[in-house]
Amino acid sequence: MGDKESASPSPDTRKKWHELVDAINNARTVYYQHDAPSISDSEYDSVFRELEALEERYPELASGESPTQTVGGQASEMFEAVTHLVRLYSLDNAFDEAELSAWLERVEKGLGRLPDLLCEVKIDGLAVDIVYRDGRLASVATRGDGVTGEDITYNAQFIDAIPESLDSADPPGLVEIRGEVFFSTANFERINDEQMASSVTPFANPRNASAGTIRQRVDKRWVELNDARESSGSRSAAKIERLEHEYERAVGRLAALGFTAHGIGAREGIDVTSQSETYALLANMGIPVSSRMAVHSDVSGVREYINFYAEHRHDVEHEIDGVVIKVDDFALQTQLGETSRAPRWAIAFKYPPEVVRTRLLDIAVNVGRTGRVTPFAVMEPIRVAGSTVSMATLHNQYEVQRKGVLIGDMVFLRKAGDVIPEVIGPVIEARTGDERAFVMPGECPECGTALATEKEGDKDLRCPNADGCPAQLRERLFHVASRSALDIEGLGYKAAVALLDCGIVANVGDLFLVDADDLLACEFFTRDPGKGESGRQLGENAKVMLANMDAAR
Repeated sequence: MGDKESASPSPDTRKKWHELVDAINNARTVYYQHDAPSISDSEYDSVFRELEALEERYPELASGESPTQTVGGQASEMFEAVTHLVRLYSLDNAFDEAELSAWLERVEKGLGRLPDLLCEVKIDGLAVDIVYRDGRLASVATRGDGVTGEDITYNAQFIDAIPESLDSADPPGLVEIRGEVFFSTANFERINDEQMASSVTPFANPRNASAGTIRQRVDKRWVELNDARESSGSRSAAKIERLEHEYERAVGRLAALGFTAHGIGAREGIDVTSQSETYALLANMGIPVSSRMAVHSDVSGVREYINFYAEHRHDVEHEIDGVVIKVDDFALQTQLGETSRAPRWAIAFKYPPEVVRTRLLDIAVNVGRTGRVTPFAVMEPIRVAGSTVSMATLHNQYEVQRKGVLIGDMVFLRKAGDVIPEVIGPVIEARTGDERAFVMPGECPECGTALATEKEGDKDLRCPNADGCPAQLRERLFHVASRSALDIEGLGYKAAVALLDCGIVANVGDLFLVDADDLLACEFFTRDPGKGESGRQLGENAKVMLANMDAAR
């Protein structure tokens, strides 16, 4: 941090402060309330640190409205607000060895010695606050702004990892447990596969998937389903089937969420003196705690723990974005205290954005619904920033040239904004001489029409055969089915291909003429007959698609 300035900040400095505050608050709103991050975690951290540095230099700027003085989220209006029994805090971050050492020095100075430190992996999920009364689950809420969160008790009852009652013959009268709900890597990938199969945009990362799942209004889905069951009409059966599918999917996803406790708040009838002792007690009562927690009495042990999980982060069953280090002893935690937003007795060591290496197997081209022809990288599948990646757009032929990648190259890969796979460039020293340059085709790979730019100066080549190109029609069908258009669940990419290949549709308008007989004539949409059935039957996905088509008419 820089030296504090005695002079008041200039108008330009105050303007910069307001710009940083607005940027952070806007990012917090879409992150915590809409589960749709507008910037990456690393970009957010960079802006936040710039604000901290400005306020360090001009302390009068650090008012109560500054994000540096408040906990991240606010309760959305979708759920009832609930006040936590004991306030929850955020965590300060360390991004390198120097910042970690500075925190350790502050702890040692504040206590007169370096205490035992508990280390645990930082789960990429959603923070929640759980209250048990007399051993029974009483309420579950999101962290919100630390004082008030969203009441998600109805949804939490379906999460298998959160027990309905504590496993204790003599449960405490009250215990408030803090922790993280999350998806395991396997469940996250399965859910994203489901999203794509249903023409729904996949989740950007496990944290978004967790937050999006926990914030579903499952109670309203249940009411809507029961209302449909009580109604009558020619379309009731199809609507009921669609609503049943949506409700069961929502409940199934909630059940798949994991939970790990990482703290304790209000309590009665519980006598614990440390973080590690608390974890042991909670585990004995059936509350999941981290099996990867470790207590270290020296700095070298803490650094070894951090370095180990930096190297083995993908060996963990869920995504992690760092390590949390806490003073283990509660009395010493109290002695160090908290700032307005974070405890002084804990810190999160954040790992840098992940960059991996993989083989560029080929550069293929894709024809979009507007005819734009886009080259994309086909790579050996590799895990990066929360999901397995095997393809990434290369935008246009000039971008391929700018990046300098050749087919057969070993390439550096990352997720831009922690979301979109991006080929950074080649690993030059790994070249063997067998690599070859990409050549942009002159004809549409789908219909053979000569490619051309839409207007002079365009970088993008397009297929002008809008009505006759099967790729454009396929992509238009896929788009019409998306959530941003008619939201036809079940009409994914493979279903769109099958509708065209079987001659069921020839244009988008034909979608509204499709019936069960049409689908039964196409093997993709059918299954073998079950017991007591004769002839091939519509598959479950086909039934859902047909019900959603019916609802869209």
